[in-house]
Amino acid sequence: MNLILLFQDDFKDRKRVCLQGRRLEHVLNVHRASAGDKLCVGLLNGRIGIGTGTVTRLDNQMLEMDVAFDRDPPAPLELTLMLALPRPIVLKRVLLSISSMGVKRIFLINSRRVEKSYWNSPALEEEKIREQLVLGLEQARDTVLPDVWLRPKFKPFVEDELPGLIKGTMPIVAHPDAIEPCPRHAGCAVTLAIGPEGGFIPYEVEMLEACGFKAVHLGERILRVETAVPVLLSRLF
Repeated sequence: MNLILLFQDDFKDRKRVCLQGRRLEHVLNVHRASAGDKLCVGLLNGRIGIGTGTVTRLDNQMLEMDVAFDRDPPAPLELTLMLALPRPIVLKRVLLSISSMGVKRIFLINSRRVEKSYWNSPALEEEKIREQLVLGLEQARDTVLPDVWLRPKFKPFVEDELPGLIKGTMPIVAHPDAIEPCPRHAGCAVTLAIGPEGGFIPYEVEMLEACGFKAVHLGERILRVETAVPVLLSRLF
């Protein structure tokens, strides 16, 4: 936890917060802080204060801090990410990684190779998704919570929503059989589609290409989703 993310209900008054639970345990066991120490804090969807959270009380029951915010969070990536829903255990890791890298618009979409049971997983509950996104923000010293939308029907999403979503962006789909390599440093807003393990089926790629997407690859190696996501983002941005 490189930033202690604060929520509105943490505040006792305008400048003082009171924390318990996971964040208290982290400050006790990892930061090993004591009264008078300064910590990095940030307000959810608000500003950051690096070294401006002053501990006024710390014991096994409660952490109190006086806080101030002096800077804006990091700029988000100019990216809309469309990710074929991965296995629940992988989804948790990917959401944390995506959040820490600055992605703010995420569509979890369907594909023929996505197991139907994945859409019934508890990992898709709003609180479970939010938990992973918050962990990513804390890791990256960011405060702006990403938006996540679920789209369990591929064809209606591509036909009805996608044309509007990709306007003003470079739409690309990562596909292992593509001819062109993934561009480096796109220099513009990007809509990126990433398929499941094994990639989108040909019919799905054709639908995306008909919508305006260009298929690109990352070389001869086939990567797992949790590896492909950061590799693609690092190349594009």
